[in-house]
Amino acid sequence: MILPILRWPDPRLSSACAPAVLSGDLRVLAADMLETMYAAPGRGLAAPQVGAMVRLFVMDVGWKEGTPTPVVAVNPQILWSSDTRLVGPEGCLSIPGPTTLVERAEAVRLRWIDLDGQVQEDLLTGMAAVCAQHEYDHLDGVLTLDRLSPEARAQAEAEVVA
Repeated sequence: MILPILRWPDPRLSSACAPAVLSGDLRVLAADMLETMYAAPGRGLAAPQVGAMVRLFVMDVGWKEGTPTPVVAVNPQILWSSDTRLVGPEGCLSIPGPTTLVERAEAVRLRWIDLDGQVQEDLLTGMAAVCAQHEYDHLDGVLTLDRLSPEARAQAEAEVVA
C-alpha cells in the first residue's frame, strides 16, 4: 500500500524515533514503505516520513539504474564514518522542490537488523553511504535543511513546493 509522505514543516519530521520492535506490523510497514519509496520515486524513505515514529528506514540506491538492491534497516547504527567528506546534491521526499548541497562522510559502516531478525553490517560508499546517512538523520529528527547555513536554508525553504 502506498502511504502518504509527511511534508516539512510537519513536527514529526523533527522528532527522534523510538527503537523498532520486529513484528508482523513492522514487516507490513517496511513493505509499504518500499512500495511508497518506489512510487515517489525515491532512493530512500524513513519511517517518520510516513508518520511511524520508529527507527526503521528502507533504501534502494540501484533501482533507478536497473539494479534493484532493496535494504530494510531496523534499528540501524552508524558505527563508523570516514574522515573524508563530500559535498553533493540531496533531495528529500518530505521537502519537495529544492535540491540542497549537503556535506556527508564518503563512507560509513552501518549495522542494522533485517526483517528476519539477523544482524547485518556493511561498509557503504558513494550513493549508498549518502542515502544511509540521509535516512539515518530522519530517525534522529534531522532534515537536510538542518545541515545548511542560515542563508542556504532560507533559500531552500523559499523553493519548497506547496
